Amino acid sequence: MTRWDKSRLPSRHVSVGPKSAPHRAFYYAMGLTDEDVAQPFVGVATTWNEAAPCNITLMRQAQAVKKGVKAAGGTPREFTTITVTDGIAMGHHGMKSSLVSREVIADSVELTMRGHCYDGMVGLAGCDKSLPGMMMAMVRLNVPSVFIYGGSILPGRFRGEDVTIIDVFEGVGAHAAGAMSDDDLGVLEHAACPSGGSCGGQFTANTMATVSEAIGLALPYSASTPAPYESRDAFCERAGHAAMALIERNLRPRDIVTREALENAAVVVAASGGSTNAGLHLPAIAHEAGIEFTLEDVCGIFRGTPYIADLKPGGRYVAKDLYEAGGVPILIKALLDGGYLHGDAMTVTGKTLAENHAGVEFPEDQDVVRPTGDPLSATGGVVGLKGNLAPDGAIVKIAGMERLRFRGPARCFDTEEECLDAVLARRFDEGDVLVVRYEGPKGGPGMREMLSTTSALYGQGMGEAVALITDGRFSGGTRGFCIGHVGPEAAEGGPIGLLRDGDTIVIDAGKGTLDVELSDAELARRRAAWRPRATDYNAGTIWKYAQTVGPARAGAVTHPGAKGETHVFADL
Repeated sequence: MTRWDKSRLPSRHVSVGPKSAPHRAFYYAMGLTDEDVAQPFVGVATTWNEAAPCNITLMRQAQAVKKGVKAAGGTPREFTTITVTDGIAMGHHGMKSSLVSREVIADSVELTMRGHCYDGMVGLAGCDKSLPGMMMAMVRLNVPSVFIYGGSILPGRFRGEDVTIIDVFEGVGAHAAGAMSDDDLGVLEHAACPSGGSCGGQFTANTMATVSEAIGLALPYSASTPAPYESRDAFCERAGHAAMALIERNLRPRDIVTREALENAAVVVAASGGSTNAGLHLPAIAHEAGIEFTLEDVCGIFRGTPYIADLKPGGRYVAKDLYEAGGVPILIKALLDGGYLHGDAMTVTGKTLAENHAGVEFPEDQDVVRPTGDPLSATGGVVGLKGNLAPDGAIVKIAGMERLRFRGPARCFDTEEECLDAVLARRFDEGDVLVVRYEGPKGGPGMREMLSTTSALYGQGMGEAVALITDGRFSGGTRGFCIGHVGPEAAEGGPIGLLRDGDTIVIDAGKGTLDVELSDAELARRRAAWRPRATDYNAGTIWKYAQTVGPARAGAVTHPGAKGETHVFADL
């Protein structure tokens, strides 16, 4: 018997026995040998493309993964899938494609793996939606898998300070307010992104990369190294070896992504002041494992977690600073020492989270990450809200904010463009609560982010002077009193769709409430008169998404998940 008994591996369907002769012929056409075909097939899935710097280094890194797979006795099969890059899609109708792309990434990876009967997987991702999309596919397929992040961009320099893409978005607002010249904006836009890699603060990509280590799907330290550093390639090669070890042990993603692992993931998001989008992506990953883990569950963990990582946009440091301080493992180590993580959760190393970090020394000569006993604030950097305006919940990032309560009159907009135009033209007053509705998963369709609008407000110096609520989303780079994921969404008849200009809205992030000062009887009267709003998306992928997508509180997913399965791909 050879080392690899394929009798229980998916690739037996395309590589073993006389009936697989036509399949093997195709592999020989691509230069594979009999030995290659007899080994496990490992899909090396990447989101490489030329759409944005987030993905541009992934081709190089994929070759290192393949080297690791081959060295460990496997046969790597590289393939790519799409991404939609939020930084370029932002502020116009292109953003309607963003969240939809998460589902397309997961679906397309699933189809490629299923169609070719691969036995394991290493997934490389760079942009915001590609990270959760790739992890969703791993859990859905449940073949032994390792995730690896493409790495962060290096910080730019402008006027002697580190800058990120968020500074450019805020520069647009400063320019509109007359506080930045054409020349300075031009210098900033040329300086902000000096290399390949994902946006450099604790925005959505770096948040979900941090999650990948905490949830156990990525190797320790692999999320921290910046994309341009060739030392990343060593982690990629190790990921290839790790995938083969997982196949040998038959250790699968659903053995790793448990309720405890999801709770660990939520803890690191809150502790790092991470993106509110984690409140969407963690429930979606859980859904693939058949675990009910809603926005409410995520926010409950956020509320009990100290905020300890001083990272942008709420803090001072960028991803490269975290790398130089010791990487994601020092954040995990601080949280393990403080008793905030399930240390017995299994990981892709074959060891538990606590075992992986037993030898990590928390460095005292840095202030990027604090001990849990000396937090930036006692409550996590992200919190959930509920009330008569958000019966299904909402989410807000409070990292770096001093003001946690806001009361003011509503200014209602039915699209992001209407709100952005009003902001750039300064058609609002201090103390207003800007309301952007019909931008939820169904109503958008696509649940757009609002970074252009929120950044413009900050660039004008009005980021703390107004609040913004939406049934859409916010970028991980958003800061200020910005409440997203308000549910039920307007397109479903949620209270946010019943608001009128002048209604008084009360936000209390300290208490976790979001209310409008209207009686139940008045809300019921308005609901009876409400009629659904049509969209211009009546064909194509975005239309298909709108027909199947569920509520944000459950992850905005589009299929029944593991609870609806009668079989799992890995066991076919």
